[in-house]
Amino acid sequence: MDTFVTLAISLGLGLLIGLQRERSEARLGGIRTFPLISLFGTLCGLLAAQFEWPVLVAGFVVVFGVLALANVIKLRDPTLHEAGQTTEVAALLTFAVGVYLVEGDRSVAFVVAGVTVVLLHLKEPMHRFVDRMGEHDMSAIIQFVVISLIILPLLPDRTFGPYKVLNPFDIWRMVVLIVGISLVGYIVYKIWGERAGTVSGGILGGLISSTATTVSYARRSREAPGAYRATLFVILIASAIAYGRVLIEISAVAPNRLAAMAPPLGVMLGWMTLLAFLFFPLRKTESKIPDPENPAEMKSALIFGAIYAVVIFAIGAAREHLGSSALYGVAIISGLTDMDAITLSTARLVEQDRIETAMGWRLILTASLANLVFKAVAGFVVGGWRFGVRLALIFVLGIAGGLAIIFLWPSRV
Repeated sequence: MDTFVTLAISLGLGLLIGLQRERSEARLGGIRTFPLISLFGTLCGLLAAQFEWPVLVAGFVVVFGVLALANVIKLRDPTLHEAGQTTEVAALLTFAVGVYLVEGDRSVAFVVAGVTVVLLHLKEPMHRFVDRMGEHDMSAIIQFVVISLIILPLLPDRTFGPYKVLNPFDIWRMVVLIVGISLVGYIVYKIWGERAGTVSGGILGGLISSTATTVSYARRSREAPGAYRATLFVILIASAIAYGRVLIEISAVAPNRLAAMAPPLGVMLGWMTLLAFLFFPLRKTESKIPDPENPAEMKSALIFGAIYAVVIFAIGAAREHLGSSALYGVAIISGLTDMDAITLSTARLVEQDRIETAMGWRLILTASLANLVFKAVAGFVVGGWRFGVRLALIFVLGIAGGLAIIFLWPSRV
C-alpha cells in the first residue's frame, strides 16, 4: 500500500511541475511529460531497491539521452527554438525527486518540488531584478556574503566583559539576521519596481524601515497635500508591519518564548492595521516606494552591531545596578530611532532566562511606542504642522492601545 502512496505523490509532484511548464509553453515537456518523468524516477528507485544502483544510473542515462535528443531536434527546427536549458534541468530534477521519494523523507521532496515550481514561475521577476541591479547593489550583496559566511564563523563564541552579555559571535549573528531581513525587503523592492500600489508600498516600507518610510512620505505630503489619506495610510501600514518584523526577529532569536510573547504584540499589530485602514484611500492610487539604502552595506552592519552591543550592555548594567524598572528607560531611549536592537537584545535575554517573558515583550512594546513618538515628531518636522497633527492624532490612538496592552494584559496566561 505504501508503494501506491509513493507513486501517487510522485504523480502529483510531476503534475505540479508539468503544469507550470505547460503554462510557460515549454516545447520539451508539459503536463504529461513531467509526471511521466517523476513516475519513471520512482520506478527506477523501486527497482534499485532490488537490483542495486546500476538501475538508477541507467534511468538517469535514459532521461538525459531523451532530453539530449529533443535538444538536437529543437536546434534543427527553428520553429522549436527556445533559449536556455531550464526545462531540461527541471526534467532531471523531477526524475531525481521521483527517485528520492522511494527511500527519502517525503517532506524534503515536497519542498524541492515546491521550490522548483516557484523558481520556474518567477522567471520574469527574477530577470527583472537582475536587470535593475547596479554595480553598487551587486557589491553590497557580496558584502552580505562576507558578513554572513566569512566574518561570522571567525568570531569567538564566548562572552567578554562585565555582566556576561557581550558575545562577539552572538552580536554579529544579530547583525546578519537584521541585514538579511532588510535585504529581503530590498530585493522585493528591486523586483517590484519603483512604483507599486499603496498597500504594497506600506508593506515594503515596513519591511525595509518604517522610520525611513515615515520621513519619506511626510516629505512627500508637502508636495501633494491633497493626497494626505494615501500618505497617512502608507505610513500606518509600514508602522503596523514593523510589529510583524518584530515577531520574525523574536521567532529567530527566542523561538521557545514566541508563543508567550507573540499574542500581545500580535494584538498591537492588529490595532495598528485597523487604524491604518481607517485612512484607506477611497480611490485607486499608486505610490512611489521610497528609494531605500542597500541594507547590506558594511558601514550599516557595523553601526547596527555597535548599537546592539551598547543596548545589550546597557540592559545588563541597568538590571544589575538599577533594578528591572530601569530597563524601561533603556527601551524608550533605544526604541526612539531603532526597534531592531532592543527587540533582539531583549528577546535574547528572555531566551536565556535573564529577563522574565512578560517583562520582555513589555520592554519591546514600550520601545515601539517610543518609536511612534519619534515618527510623530518627524511628521511635524518634515511634513509640516498640518500633516504632523493628523499623524500625531493617529499615533496617539496607537500609543493608547499599546499602553492598554502593557497595563491590562495578564502577566501569566
